[in-house]
Amino acid sequence: MKRGGDLAITVLTGIVAIPLGLVIALLIRCTMGGPVLFRQTRTGLLGKEFEILKFRTMRDKRFPEEPDAPRITRLGDLLRRTSLDELPQLWNVARGEMGVIGPRPTLPEQVVHYSHRQRGRLDVRPGLTGWAQVQGRNSITWPERIELDLWYVRNRSLGLDLRILLLTVKVLLNPAGITAAGGVNPGFPAPTEPADTAAASAAAAAPVPTAVPTAVPTAVPEPAPAVIALPRQATGPRPVPPLRARPSRPAPVGAAVEEAS
Repeated sequence: MKRGGDLAITVLTGIVAIPLGLVIALLIRCTMGGPVLFRQTRTGLLGKEFEILKFRTMRDKRFPEEPDAPRITRLGDLLRRTSLDELPQLWNVARGEMGVIGPRPTLPEQVVHYSHRQRGRLDVRPGLTGWAQVQGRNSITWPERIELDLWYVRNRSLGLDLRILLLTVKVLLNPAGITAAGGVNPGFPAPTEPADTAAASAAAAAPVPTAVPTAVPTAVPEPAPAVIALPRQATGPRPVPPLRARPSRPAPVGAAVEEAS
């Protein structure tokens, strides 16, 4: 039923979106050249990756380290403020890679930081708009957005989807929170941070002590010399009693004297 509603909205919206998209494509081509569309890999339903489509809003880099903000053209800024840069994603909806309502699809290198609980965002198709988008979009922290998306996954219904559609119209007429400060959603886990919970990102921002006290080396007592017990029979040589001199006797008369050899 939800899939049928997505297709119906896509067809009805396409009546206006196709002519408008052709005009936008022509303006992009004239101001920035090609390509007209921006393609990026995102993670969708049950972790399956797909290629999301957007209208191009930034010119090419003049040097490798050039930041994104100065590259946004006037036309690109207008497309972002009106969310018209997302118009080509109707093709993603038609292909079944996205729905009209659902959590916004994120980058695979960001999804790997989800905890087991946060991966519940992937239990439904990502959407053009969602509960987190109508609650503040990029102006709220990423952990808050994840919690709002998880709440939608648990409580999704036709009535809630209709409410989100009405709130989306209100947000489009009064745009706010389109881009976070510095172009980065606050609280989003960086590629080098551990992938456990959103609290890990907050813990990473905690101040780290600059000086680490060094341990004072303690004197190590020298080992006492080992005492080796010898067996009693090997305690030393037995004393030899002194020899007593015997009185010499006179040789008998006429006895032969032995010569030393």
